[in-house]
Amino acid sequence: MHTAFGLVGVDQAMKRKGAVEIGWMIDTDATIDFVRANRRRYLQELKAWITCQSVSADPERHHEVRRSAEAVVARMRTAGLMDATVLETDGLPIAYGDWLGCPGAPTVLIYGHHDVQPEDPCALWTSPPFEGTVRAGKLYGRGAVDDKGQVLMHLAALEAHLRTRGRLPLNVKVVVEGEEEIGSPNFETFLAREKARLACDVVVVSDTAVFAQDVPSLTVSLRGLVHWEVAVHGPASDLHSGYFGGLVVNPIEALARMIATLREPSGAVAVAGFYDGIREPSDAERADIAALPYDEEREAQALDVDLLCGGEHGRLALERTWLRPTLELNGIDGGYQGPGAKTIIPSRAHAKISARLVAGQDPTHVRRVVREHLESVAPPGVRLEISDGGDTRAVSTSRDHPAVLAAARAMERGFGKAPVFIGTGGTIGPVSSFDRILHLPQVLIGVGLPDDAIHAPNEKFDLRQFYGGIETMTYLYDELAEALKTSGPPRHAERGAEA
Repeated sequence: MHTAFGLVGVDQAMKRKGAVEIGWMIDTDATIDFVRANRRRYLQELKAWITCQSVSADPERHHEVRRSAEAVVARMRTAGLMDATVLETDGLPIAYGDWLGCPGAPTVLIYGHHDVQPEDPCALWTSPPFEGTVRAGKLYGRGAVDDKGQVLMHLAALEAHLRTRGRLPLNVKVVVEGEEEIGSPNFETFLAREKARLACDVVVVSDTAVFAQDVPSLTVSLRGLVHWEVAVHGPASDLHSGYFGGLVVNPIEALARMIATLREPSGAVAVAGFYDGIREPSDAERADIAALPYDEEREAQALDVDLLCGGEHGRLALERTWLRPTLELNGIDGGYQGPGAKTIIPSRAHAKISARLVAGQDPTHVRRVVREHLESVAPPGVRLEISDGGDTRAVSTSRDHPAVLAAARAMERGFGKAPVFIGTGGTIGPVSSFDRILHLPQVLIGVGLPDDAIHAPNEKFDLRQFYGGIETMTYLYDELAEALKTSGPPRHAERGAEA
């Protein structure tokens, strides 16, 4: 038998004799034996999937994105899902599968993405980006950890349950998106259209990293994101600085003065209303952060900077990254940039600005107050043009939620150590979409490492994390079945209307 990714057959000798079912709880030895016996196969599957150059940002490779979606669907069928199909969107396809064989039981939706970032710059790759290459216990290739490897962890775990037990302990739906790396422009429309099909009790996302090697972690907060583009227009064309200097306002100077008003000397954002809705981190949260093995001096050295002194003074570095918002200048241009001197007053200057948001902040409100602030500080003599975008809310999940506690137990069983709870300064748009549109709790249970070079040359997935992640997900479904069964009535698990 060949799987979706063109690999050798399944070893049928893994199923342990005498596995005993007691209610929903079944001896997990057989499923763990299965995944351990099939590690080589999973590695070959992931290497084969990496050969799909599913770069969503490149229109010339959109056929590869579709090929990748079809490969995921085929792998879902190999795993034993009842229904698996490619669902169309207004953009690139989504792979969908489900197993709904437990009427009345809880339903979990697993989200991941199969598109990848461009491989540029190719010259910096040690091995070809779309040929999975193993070196020193790590698999190198574009998409290895972001997010193909982490999606495959779930498919392998689902297969283990179905092959050793003949069923899952709860209902499962799997959505693997094809546009996450370009901002998921069609995902919210898809969610709204497919509400019935996607009805569930909790969403599980494995597109995050742990805090460090040998520090299992669950992410309980993600920051949101909004952005602005600011153009300052002066004269109709560049002017001779000797003739017009001192007469015409210089757009670069005007823009620089405006940007300088955005932050206080203390590092706090100086925009009125920017912090509306935010709560202060609790003493317990700060204590948890302080207990993590984080070396600011070593991190600064790794980044080739003197100090980690950005943002609000007097706060822990990880507090600033995870629990506080930020307003950043992402790019600025204007005037002459070529070799030598060109003595002009430029006709325009331009800047890109973004904000990472935390729980309690309203993206629409933040966009408005920053725009109003910039308008209020623009000097006379120039014309201001501002565009803004983004409405991604921050997402925060209680570490006391039954699904999060179930995930913590699964991760402890999979990695042999209780996980810590962490935040992340980044943003995953679909996580916010699930929160805002479907109002669903989410479990963020990724196992990547901070040095996996996602989006960069030499992206990798440490095979210890990959195999530990598969075992964690194998335990996770049992843990979620028990936790959600006792925490409230499950949602109806019917399949929605066919697309």
